[in-house]
Amino acid sequence: MKENIDERLDKVRELLKDPDFLEGNGLSNEVNIRMFCYEAKDEMRICHFVEQIMADQTLPCHLKENNLYEVFLQCCEDKRILSRIADQEKKRGKDQLLKMIEKSITVHTYVDKICNKEPEKGDVLLLTGVGDIFPFMRIHMLLEALQPRVGGIPILVMYPGTFDGRHVKLFDRLKPNPYYRAFNVL
Repeated sequence: MKENIDERLDKVRELLKDPDFLEGNGLSNEVNIRMFCYEAKDEMRICHFVEQIMADQTLPCHLKENNLYEVFLQCCEDKRILSRIADQEKKRGKDQLLKMIEKSITVHTYVDKICNKEPEKGDVLLLTGVGDIFPFMRIHMLLEALQPRVGGIPILVMYPGTFDGRHVKLFDRLKPNPYYRAFNVL
């Protein structure tokens, strides 16, 4: 019998208390990135869970949530393009808009915003909003660029899709992208 989403989220809460996860033990020198994959229909349940764990004072770690959609909006504000996006889409079309945004807001722009205060020992970087940021940023690209900046800090990605250990597949529908440096939570 397949576990329901609440049972799986209980395991995420336990993971956040696990000293081996928090210290990166048992990974054979691999990076400490975990993917919690879920069906897109469970997005509201995931949002509620994230609110709960962000307020949980009993966790032995300091969660640093980065909603990637909010990061995207902040980056657009910083580049002074947010107010022009709708007009640019009407004028140039969505494909040209996407190219313009990708040129203005690179993966390193996201990483700089996420790491504006360097993570410290005891932190866990929680990435949410992965589905909301598509197609402007893909998680495999972000994780590749983020990993060198955060070092041994654990990363937990709330991912609306599947990860088979070699490929991430957003919404379990889009073309899979190679990424092999993470582990599934369950």
